[in-house]
Amino acid sequence: MDLSIVRAAAAGIGKALAKKDAYHVVVVKSTVVPETTEKFVLPILEETSGKKAGKDFGVAMNPEFLREGKAVQDFMNPDKIVVGAIDKRSGDLVSELYRTFECEVTRTGPATAEMIKYANNSLLATKISFANEIGNICKKMGIDTYEVMEAVGKDFRISPKFLNSGAGFGGSCFPKDVKALIGKAKTIGYSPVLLESVIAVNEKQPLLMTEILQRKIGNPADKKIAVLGLAFKNETDDIRESRSIPVIAELLRLGAKVSAYDPMAAENMKRIFPSIEYCDNASDALKDADACLVMTEWDEFRDLDSEFQNMKEKIIIDGRRIIKAKNIDYEGLCW
Repeated sequence: MDLSIVRAAAAGIGKALAKKDAYHVVVVKSTVVPETTEKFVLPILEETSGKKAGKDFGVAMNPEFLREGKAVQDFMNPDKIVVGAIDKRSGDLVSELYRTFECEVTRTGPATAEMIKYANNSLLATKISFANEIGNICKKMGIDTYEVMEAVGKDFRISPKFLNSGAGFGGSCFPKDVKALIGKAKTIGYSPVLLESVIAVNEKQPLLMTEILQRKIGNPADKKIAVLGLAFKNETDDIRESRSIPVIAELLRLGAKVSAYDPMAAENMKRIFPSIEYCDNASDALKDADACLVMTEWDEFRDLDSEFQNMKEKIIIDGRRIIKAKNIDYEGLCW
């Protein structure tokens, strides 16, 4: 992990603490691997402030569990609040901030709080890769993986969340956090086989889209392929680790002409792929296309129908199971 920003923030706060007489609690909100708060942030605070942690100031780790695009809603309605502090005084002060919340505050040490965040995200990522692995197996056997996972999700020990098969997970959290935990595990002499498999499945998953494409249209060289959805998920313009990135890269490697549309993320994607065609709407992206790959679960894509009739070949490969249109050559990634 790159901790340069955390280092700069800690040093800046430490310099401010040097000028403050009253007791102060420094709270780490960043997602950092276990031991970072105590072994990295705390020493910087002491060095730059000239004060002693636990005596002159407090330190706590208070991880966030917020979905991108739903941050305020999730903050105001938390399912868990975790406060990991170096001592009781620090923990009491930070916990007091949440006194009006109905949610219970879990009190731990800083390293435990840091691990809770990583374990939380790693388990969600694992559920997604598991669902995708099962989906890939189901497809080869002619079984509806969504019917399977609907029943599996009814088990109260599992829950139905994060069991939808598709093109995999992206964003600023899951890929980074799982890889960071893998890296941390290896530095302490442990080989995290399961976590490495979670990443391996996720990196392979979107390229199955291009494999299906080649099976349906042959060599895509010089053919127009429409890509609907560029953001890593709907309701955001964030393209970090978006599953459309490896797909577009592979299409370009194969010589395809790519037309793309996303309601919010086109400008960000232009920095990575400046040469492809960006359209103002789905209809323009689909016009005269030889095939279409659906990569993001935007609600407006669910209503597409007549727009597909303007394609040269009405071949739709859906990575999110959202297309409802009729009279098209439709194939799902895992169904």
